[in-house]
Amino acid sequence: MRYVNHEAVVKKMNKRLIVNGIFKAIFLAATLFALLVLGVLFYRIISQGVGYLTPEFFQNFGSRVPEKAGIKAALVGSIWLMCVVAPVSIILGVGTAIYLEEYATKNKLNNFIRMNISNLAGVPSVVFGLLGLTIFVRALALGNSVLAAGFTMSLLILPVIIVGSQEAIRAVPQDVREASYGMGATKWQTIINIVLPSAIPGIITGAILALSRAVGETAPLVVIGIPVIVHFLPDNLLSQFTALPMQIYDWAKRPQEAFQYVSSAGILVLMIFLLLMNSVAIFIRNKFQKRY
Repeated sequence: MRYVNHEAVVKKMNKRLIVNGIFKAIFLAATLFALLVLGVLFYRIISQGVGYLTPEFFQNFGSRVPEKAGIKAALVGSIWLMCVVAPVSIILGVGTAIYLEEYATKNKLNNFIRMNISNLAGVPSVVFGLLGLTIFVRALALGNSVLAAGFTMSLLILPVIIVGSQEAIRAVPQDVREASYGMGATKWQTIINIVLPSAIPGIITGAILALSRAVGETAPLVVIGIPVIVHFLPDNLLSQFTALPMQIYDWAKRPQEAFQYVSSAGILVLMIFLLLMNSVAIFIRNKFQKRY
């Protein structure tokens, strides 16, 4: 220890502590600023929209009169949309993740596929809207129906579900698989009985977060021509419909000040819808999570 220069050590430590304090203050200020902006946004939305959250708001269709405007068609349409998006995207996404992680060999082609799936997760949503317009609306002649919109939104969130499911499956320890093989189980039995039950919390959490993104997207719906106001409810998958983001978008762009308050009420409904979906994801994750 006699070769240690205590004065140099103390000087360097003091310098490091000062730098640490500066960055800590910067990060704290950034966090507080973000929370302040979020609080102001919440306050503005709640103060403007809570007065319009009446039973009539949920029972009426869209209207050119702010006092008569309702969210019934948009809310029911969003539920129909999720009934298409959820099964299509989850089944295809989880199936693709199982193949890529459990069956696909490690070669250049599969690595190329994995890389492009990850890249697709960052593609702007309007691009998926153009793809849906070309394939589902025009080529398959589905029109601006629930089915066309559901397939388009499924394409939008499919890469996110695939990547999330891959991470959840990859997190299952290899020792657990080898123990299953040692007991005489086949690969498929190991996947069904060991891998998937262990990966379910991560898979479902990622899927619900992806669905939360889909329910709030507007750009793909605008591109494929979903109407902003309809005065009827969809009765099958080929019916026309509108959704919450489209209805909110229509109200927000109107010049009348009263419609700004109506759009705030619609945003509150959409936020509650998203919070419920995220709460389900947290509950599932905590209930089925396993630690190894």
